[in-house]
Amino acid sequence: MKNDRRTRIREEAVRLSAIFRAAGALPVETDSLLPADVLLDLYGEDIRARAFVIQDPACGEQMLRPDFTVPIVQCHMAEGAEPMRYTYCGAVWRKQTGGRATEYVQVGYEVFDRENPAAADAEVFGLFHDTLAHAGLRVATGDMGLLRDAVRALSTTEDRKTALMRHLWRPTRFVDLLERFGGRRATADAHAQLLEEVAAKGLDSLLSEAGPKIGLRSEAEIRARISALQAEQKAPALAREELAMIEDILAMSGSSADTLATLRRIATVFQALNAAADRIEARLAAIDAKGIDAGALPFEAAFGRTTLEYYDGFVFGFLAEGRPDLPVIASGGRYDALTARLGQGRSIAAVGGVIRPEALLEACGWP
Repeated sequence: MKNDRRTRIREEAVRLSAIFRAAGALPVETDSLLPADVLLDLYGEDIRARAFVIQDPACGEQMLRPDFTVPIVQCHMAEGAEPMRYTYCGAVWRKQTGGRATEYVQVGYEVFDRENPAAADAEVFGLFHDTLAHAGLRVATGDMGLLRDAVRALSTTEDRKTALMRHLWRPTRFVDLLERFGGRRATADAHAQLLEEVAAKGLDSLLSEAGPKIGLRSEAEIRARISALQAEQKAPALAREELAMIEDILAMSGSSADTLATLRRIATVFQALNAAADRIEARLAAIDAKGIDAGALPFEAAFGRTTLEYYDGFVFGFLAEGRPDLPVIASGGRYDALTARLGQGRSIAAVGGVIRPEALLEACGWP
């Protein structure tokens, strides 16, 4: 019966919550209905497209909570002590495809601690690893900070770096931009034609010929966009060695130990990547200290690039092997930049993760 299923999910959520409370986390709750104006910009394209948004006559645009992390960060940055650990348990709502439920339960654990980020990463991952050990799940790890550091290491314009950073979570678009900046792909025909017309007639003349403005962009925004396109047209192509470096990082897949060795070799040429290698090495040592063979953990540089856009460092997931019908059972990562955006000038190192009790029960055959 449906109620029996819900009761079992609730029991599993309570069990998981107790584990996180025993690890020192403070139980917290957030509102189910949240203001949409600020939060939707923080979640990224995927969640924006899947959020349930309503118009409240008194409060304006609101959305049903699509996850807990962002509202918890808001609360912590406004009034939380440091260091602090939180746990939560409740429903989230997202539009789904493939018959998956639009409402489901999340149980999470969040750590705000600036003292030792590597130790905090290991704490969260180790807790999830031990909690889920009975389920026989496949582990995946990655590091969004590695790709971000690789983009920053490029000797190209800041506009290009900004564009690549913006599309880190859109793998196809990211590669398209990389190939265009590297001279392997021509500028879009529409852009090329526009720049030819600007060169031939002048921008002032072209704008006057266009007639009345239609749309949301102001004339100043149009001029700025054309100026950016002109600057991009004049910028030299990325060096082949830099393109190869990014491609090598995107292709990284194997054990964490092998990945670290490969990254150290790349960093002998691109020394800006040494910081990423040091960060990963410190994290692996901290995970080893938890009694987990960190060097054997699978590492995929591309892992996490299609999930929530606020992750900017270590990312991890636990997946049910051979069950493509199930979502990721548990996932998490580091989101330091999110605390800076919500902290009004303050920031703190933060990492956390969530477990989906219903998906965990499905993976275990509903014991």
